[in-house]
Amino acid sequence: MKSERNAFIRSARIQVLTCLMGLGAVALAFTAPCSAAQPQAKPSAGAQLDVASGTKATYRVKEQLAGISFPDDAVGSTDAITGSVVILPDGSIDSSKSKLTIDLKQMTSDQAMRDNYIKRETFQTDKFPNAEFVARKLVGVAMPIPAPDRPTEQSGFQLIGDLTVHGVTKEVTLNGYATFSKDLISGRAVTDFTFATFGLPKPTLARLLSVDDKIQLEIDFKLKRS
Repeated sequence: MKSERNAFIRSARIQVLTCLMGLGAVALAFTAPCSAAQPQAKPSAGAQLDVASGTKATYRVKEQLAGISFPDDAVGSTDAITGSVVILPDGSIDSSKSKLTIDLKQMTSDQAMRDNYIKRETFQTDKFPNAEFVARKLVGVAMPIPAPDRPTEQSGFQLIGDLTVHGVTKEVTLNGYATFSKDLISGRAVTDFTFATFGLPKPTLARLLSVDDKIQLEIDFKLKRS
């Protein structure tokens, strides 16, 4: 009887130890992977965005022509735009590498006479052939910029920088929206200013009764990630 009792006690102890070991393994299974599974925050990646085919700059000025009872918009545009915008990992812009250049000599409207006059007398492209925009600050776009492998997203933004026209440089804000897709970032940005802002002579033509003071500049952009 004594030997049977000792055997029973040993068997019970083994069962208790086995149970405790099993509980320890279960606890380890629930606790150890939790710390290992904590996601590591990835640093935000910067981006260089290069002007791609399909980018266009347009000016709009309201004018009143003789013989017409209502004002109309004079509209000129060009796709002769080059440059890049470089966004650093912290969301700031590398201004030394972020410049857009618009060839004003290539700006055309629906009237050749107007185009020749604007280039010669207003923009004075023989002295100031280009308009240049140096980007300095981007507002409204979450960082990091939506990656190419994510679904298409759209965001409003403000791009603040220095615009140089007619040899005069002023800070302007481009207000717009952008659509982020796999290969391109596309959208439109708009700003406005007066002739006086950049010292531009207002047009004076025989058929032109009046010209509004405000010039609207629109940029329909396509930017390729590189």
